[in-house]
Amino acid sequence: MRRTKPRRFVVPANSSARSAPRAARYERQLPEQRRLALIAATIDCLKRYGHEGLSIRTISARAGVSVGLINHHFPNKDELIAAAYRHFNAELVAGLKAAVARAAPQPRQRLRAFLQASFSPPNLDRDVLAAWVVFWGMYRHSRAIQRVHGENYESYVELVHGLLAELIRDERPRGTSVNLRFIAMGLSALLDGLWLEWCLEPANVRPAEAVALCESWIDNLCRGADSSRLE
Repeated sequence: MRRTKPRRFVVPANSSARSAPRAARYERQLPEQRRLALIAATIDCLKRYGHEGLSIRTISARAGVSVGLINHHFPNKDELIAAAYRHFNAELVAGLKAAVARAAPQPRQRLRAFLQASFSPPNLDRDVLAAWVVFWGMYRHSRAIQRVHGENYESYVELVHGLLAELIRDERPRGTSVNLRFIAMGLSALLDGLWLEWCLEPANVRPAEAVALCESWIDNLCRGADSSRLE
């Protein structure tokens, strides 16, 4: 396969991003600090402008730096967006884990804390949907986004899987079995659907209703699970 040099960003002369608000310039920072600042500016642009926020001119204006400095830290735009995707998801998952850690030690309480955090800020923020739409839209054509999506999905499902396993082992009747992977996959889909519905029209789904619906669904599927046969 022919190897090519990393593509540098090309900013169209008539880009509408020239009107993007310019943040105050940062003082000199360490490379990792600068990368995090650029990632934060990228996430902010995606929340504010959606796909329009993909413009490197918009991002550089928001960060208060030159396009050349972004080129210095990221080989191309896909890698910058992928880094933003990774950071964005990591913060959301960290918030869910923190909510679980603060809960009472009983599996039921830990799972409820997870569900309540899933339907609370910062997860319950309509601006967050704009960023997710950009990430999802890039998935089909960006290897970098595909790679990060796999990492994100694994970390999230691992959390859901662990909470459900704790609950099943704690509340199961004996002599029956359940496909834990099946339940975790179904709960993830239910959470995504309810969250998306809230983002599109908050009046259709109240957070307390979403939590109650998820708990009812879990109870119906997990009733009769045997920990010796969890898959």
